Amino acid sequence: MCFSTKQTIDKLEMENRFKAELVTTESYQNEVFNGFDHPKTPIITNADPNAIQLFQWGLLPSWATDTKMQNMTLNARIETLREKPSFRDVLHQKCLVLVNGFYEWQWLDEKGKQKQKYLISLPNDEPFAMAGLYSTWKNAENELVSTYTIITTEAKGIMREIHNTKLRMPVILTQGNERPWLMGETRGDLNLGLVGRKV
Repeated sequence: MCFSTKQTIDKLEMENRFKAELVTTESYQNEVFNGFDHPKTPIITNADPNAIQLFQWGLLPSWATDTKMQNMTLNARIETLREKPSFRDVLHQKCLVLVNGFYEWQWLDEKGKQKQKYLISLPNDEPFAMAGLYSTWKNAENELVSTYTIITTEAKGIMREIHNTKLRMPVILTQGNERPWLMGETRGDLNLGLVGRKV
């Protein structure tokens, strides 16, 4: 699964890399975003592919009555998207989750009492995109809250060694597949050459 990400790329580099404009003055950079804090992080939606916006991590479907379910919607398994009520109504609402790394823990013993934390990134710490879905939810005060989830799949390559218990990883898009993903033309490509560093 993916519950911890990193986005430390500055505004200009991020805009140049993703060919979109950051449309907020809020802070978005952090060495560690913990999903369970439900932070706002940069994404690009298929509704506005030329804008980088800050959405809250943890998808809230339009029918949610409160935010209690958010811890359960940080990730969405690609294999069951159509089955889960939280996600099946927003399958057409695709997004790119912009990061330059994410964190996973490798179990060093059978019960997970000893763990090693790894930062997973590209070799030069370059930004990349994870596949996601987004939603807009209205709270009790009639305010709109924009949220997202990261789509996960079966772990491949180095991720099978690092995330060695649940064997999951985010769906990571190559640069050439980012726009097709937004337009509904691809499921994702995992051949990015990720590296893992102990931290």
